[in-house]
Amino acid sequence: MRKIEQGLFELGEKLTPEQLAFFDQYGFIHFKNFIDKEKVKLFLSEVHRVEKDWIDSGVEKVNGVPLKFGQDENGNKMIQRLAFTSQYSPALHDLLQDPRLKALVDFLHPYEGRLGEDEKDGLVVNHYVRTPSSAFSQMGWHTDSPRDLFLGQKIMPMLNVGIHLDTCPMSNGGLRVMPSTHKQNIFKMLFWKKPFMDHTSEPDEVGFDIEAGDLTVHDGRLWHRVQQSPNFGEESRRRVMYVPLVTGKYKPKNENSKTPFYHYLGKMVQN
Repeated sequence: MRKIEQGLFELGEKLTPEQLAFFDQYGFIHFKNFIDKEKVKLFLSEVHRVEKDWIDSGVEKVNGVPLKFGQDENGNKMIQRLAFTSQYSPALHDLLQDPRLKALVDFLHPYEGRLGEDEKDGLVVNHYVRTPSSAFSQMGWHTDSPRDLFLGQKIMPMLNVGIHLDTCPMSNGGLRVMPSTHKQNIFKMLFWKKPFMDHTSEPDEVGFDIEAGDLTVHDGRLWHRVQQSPNFGEESRRRVMYVPLVTGKYKPKNENSKTPFYHYLGKMVQN
């Protein structure tokens, strides 16, 4: 497995030619120190507050998107996947107004892009913590392209912007990508692997040494997976906020939105 060199890129209010060329070639990029440690603490506090409010109120879906529930290392109920989180937190909403995030739309050129705060699943917070009884601690190889097909749409470029809230070296699991697969033909984009079911490590896959506050971007057409942590409890914890950069027709969601079909396939990814 390849290990990408750390510290190569810092994100400003405009992408550099080097950054644009790297992303165009490989379909992913890693920016160091996007937010400082105090902001990390603030956002973790906000995520915990929203999670507690939803659990206490019995919320199971947000704008038609089901929440994914589990148990933490102490057996307490937790939400493993929160959707549209920024709509319930002024601090997280303000984060998405950062001009550095808006600069990322240049990765979508020649398409016009935008942050999908109220589209797709909005600002998603993924919370992984492995326990002996975990049913969801890894995710097999997949692309995000089938979502468009399930919605009867043409596959359009979409970027996943990840803001990492925990330090997670590559040895602790986490995101894995197959470089340059965002440029393959549609058949390989859909069928190179058995989506979500195949967890096989590949010699050419890339992993990341993440520090809390880092930001990653990967093309939704890129084959990617989440590697299971070899650890349990606190040592396995990974919290990542993802917001989509989308193209095409503006399609916001609200409390009356129906649940997309692909969310009914969620049990397939529980391992």
